[in-house]
Amino acid sequence: MRRREFIAGLGGAAAWPMVALAQQSDRMRQIGLLSGADEASNRVALAAFLQALKQLGWIEGRNIRIDNRWGAGDANTLRKYAAEFAALAPDVILAIGAAAAPMLQATRTVPVVFVLIPDPVGAGFVESLARPGGNATGFMQFEYSLSGKWLELLKEIAPSVTRAAVLRDAATTAGTGQYAAIQSAAPSLGIDVSPINVRDAPEIERAVTGFARSRNGGLIVTLSGLTVVHRELIVTSAAQHKLPTVYSNRDFVPIGGLIAYGADYPDQYRRAAGYVDRILRGEKPADLPVQAPTKLELIINLKTARALGLEVPHSLLARADEVIE
Repeated sequence: MRRREFIAGLGGAAAWPMVALAQQSDRMRQIGLLSGADEASNRVALAAFLQALKQLGWIEGRNIRIDNRWGAGDANTLRKYAAEFAALAPDVILAIGAAAAPMLQATRTVPVVFVLIPDPVGAGFVESLARPGGNATGFMQFEYSLSGKWLELLKEIAPSVTRAAVLRDAATTAGTGQYAAIQSAAPSLGIDVSPINVRDAPEIERAVTGFARSRNGGLIVTLSGLTVVHRELIVTSAAQHKLPTVYSNRDFVPIGGLIAYGADYPDQYRRAAGYVDRILRGEKPADLPVQAPTKLELIINLKTARALGLEVPHSLLARADEVIE
């Protein structure tokens, strides 16, 4: 069976637009990119990834071709795309966030570089951070201890908060781990925490509305593909119910979120490009250690703070990497 016929039989998978022998002679390489979120939330970081690849000598259309797939928070779609990439077997796959799990369930042979992953050892993606030992390596988004910092920030920017609902994806290891870290920090801050399991938009609306019926509440939005996909709904619900909210990444703040603290996403993608380059040049993921984030950023939306009646402490403003007026 010819390759074109084989790919057509995968159920709509996009074919790599080249012939295998031509690829080899022209040294054209294939890169798969699979994200658990949507294209809009990855646009800036993806541009950083492509720019870093270009600086390393890899130019799309000249010596690399990139196939992008976006799960948009749908687990079934992610599994489908992961199976397609496993069958296509590109030279390397960049797996973003929630995409790493289905991708590594689909293949343990195709090289995978992951980004925005909280706990790759606990999730079973690698044997250890120093020696991954398999077909995957990459970059952690944070260590779980950072989750407790979100609760500290909530208390710092909204001292009256005594209750916090934690939006999480309970179906993932990261969702459980982040919530556990927040629970551990709660007693010392005098805050009662409870989980809101994120599955779909109606559930988010019902849960946030129910939580907001009692006073002195706030929200923490943890890292997951689902929270990013539903970011506009979450930000709107927080504003509607006057709930101070801390987010795990910057995507929420420009659209009205109060405050975010997390990894500098473009920096993670630039560093991931370095690992993709090394794999394309012959190195193995097993020999490339998993790296922790080197840059964290704090983003504050003062307009949202004023709408909530909050006076942001000068000490917090002084620490901010970006302040939106």
